[in-house]
Amino acid sequence: MLNEYYNLNAKYEGLTSGFKARESRPLIGITSTFNDAQSQLNEPYYASIVRAGGVPYIIPPFDITREEGWADDILCHLDGVVFSGGGDVNPLFFGEQPIRDLHAVATERDEMELLLIRMAADRQIPILGICRGVQVMNVALGGTVLQDIYAQDKNAWVKHAQNAPRFAATHTVDVDEDSILHRIYGKRQLAVNSFHHQAVGQVAPGFKVTGRAADGIIEAMESTEHKSILGVQWHPECLGNTFDTPNVFTWIVEEARSFKAAKQVHEQVLSLDSHCDTPMFFEKEIDFGRRDPQLRVDLRKMTEGRLDATIMVAYLKQGERDEAALRAATEKADALLDQIEAMAAAHSDVVSIAYTPDDLYRNKALGKKSIMLGVENGYAIGKDIANVERFRQRGIVYMTLCHNGDNDLCDSAKGNNEHGGVSPFGEQVIREMNRVGMMVDLSHAGDKSFYDALDISATPIVCTHSSARALCGHPRNLTDDQLRALAKAGGVAQVNIYCDFLRDNGSEASVLDAVAHLNHMVRIAGIDHVGIGTDFDGGGGVPGLNSASELINFTRRLLAERYSISDLSKIWGENFLRVMRMVQNVK
Repeated sequence: MLNEYYNLNAKYEGLTSGFKARESRPLIGITSTFNDAQSQLNEPYYASIVRAGGVPYIIPPFDITREEGWADDILCHLDGVVFSGGGDVNPLFFGEQPIRDLHAVATERDEMELLLIRMAADRQIPILGICRGVQVMNVALGGTVLQDIYAQDKNAWVKHAQNAPRFAATHTVDVDEDSILHRIYGKRQLAVNSFHHQAVGQVAPGFKVTGRAADGIIEAMESTEHKSILGVQWHPECLGNTFDTPNVFTWIVEEARSFKAAKQVHEQVLSLDSHCDTPMFFEKEIDFGRRDPQLRVDLRKMTEGRLDATIMVAYLKQGERDEAALRAATEKADALLDQIEAMAAAHSDVVSIAYTPDDLYRNKALGKKSIMLGVENGYAIGKDIANVERFRQRGIVYMTLCHNGDNDLCDSAKGNNEHGGVSPFGEQVIREMNRVGMMVDLSHAGDKSFYDALDISATPIVCTHSSARALCGHPRNLTDDQLRALAKAGGVAQVNIYCDFLRDNGSEASVLDAVAHLNHMVRIAGIDHVGIGTDFDGGGGVPGLNSASELINFTRRLLAERYSISDLSKIWGENFLRVMRMVQNVK
């Protein structure tokens, strides 16, 4: 009997005999405590993750600043993170002096976890905070903590620090109906356990309170920006209903599964943002090589959001059209392009200017990000048609014919109908763009200009950052008839992530609106004629999709909408690049 019990070979054969291919489980990091010179984690934490279908990965306390890259190396493998309970948060981290009632702070954990939460949030990794975990999560993202509930909140009367067994419910929490917790449990009130004397104080920006104890103490919070971040003050891993389905552990594992699937999509497809205005910030002191708070697109954010390539434009505000002003416009466009090239050269080990679709794929294989060059506003060529070929020779892949105002080429959607559509000079410019292999971009063009250009161009046209007018009535957006005509001619329309072009009447848009516009455009134009052009750094950005770092959230949403890997490949770049190949290959 003893030999049978210890027969590891038999057990191994039993575990492997029925092997078949299956999807790997998401990897969930769990932070641990530090006691008696040991990293420790209570069994219910990792058991809960296993029961929910995840693989637990215990993260010990360590000096995250001691060696560059440690945190990156951990987070790049994780699909979700649970921040566990433990000692007090040091108030110095949220700008307060310690009060008399503060208990022992978790010195070994504080700095590491505060930084790790920020880094995980920047990468859009799903996060669950439990007890101390919700407190440190709140501090890391800009909130505060009550150092002691009873010393700092005179209205508190519930006994929050209990001596009862951890599996026993000791008070109730009222849950907001519009919350993750309500969607998980389907209840407005939950019976929870309670082992804390600290609690969330001022809630971090971008978060809302979704659960309170009877005395008003905050017991749960979540992101208001459509991100997978949830924190609870109690210890769900110890409660008897932890293993009911669903629960917060099934939530974190399923969110992690979605994140893992989105990461796999970005490994397989080339992701291209067809329009960003980062050069508009060149007059400020920016650093494209780091996570610059002034920018929505930089190398760090592109990496976090798994964006492979972006088309940066030399944007020109529509100005006067006398000879001197036109010459100045051309010079400014050239200067901006010079600066883009210099910026890429300064980071040539990780980024490269791309001129063709093949360049993009080559750079992705090398682990490099790509920048393509564009010009926004045909004002840049002045009245000299030779500038079209000159700009093309220096690598411009598309030119937006106009911006907010009529120019010498065509009427704008926000113009005065000066030409009644495309001007005779504009017709010559379009034909020259066809000849030299430059894409014609009709974002910002008036309706008559759109149809005129469609008739004139010998190659398909693109709208690099235009959404659906059926969902938002802005004249910059495309009507259903325009979408059909564009598709019939082989062109592509790229969804714009600018709030004013997603929702009417100035109401706030979100990633959900961007998905709605894309869905509509797919229904009208077809899956082969849509893409993404964020307009980041030119006003683009909404909650849930506010910078290049959050673009993976868009992929997660599209996966939830049941788009296939083939569909996502088209949306993320192949449709746009198909047109680019056609245009560049014209002889």
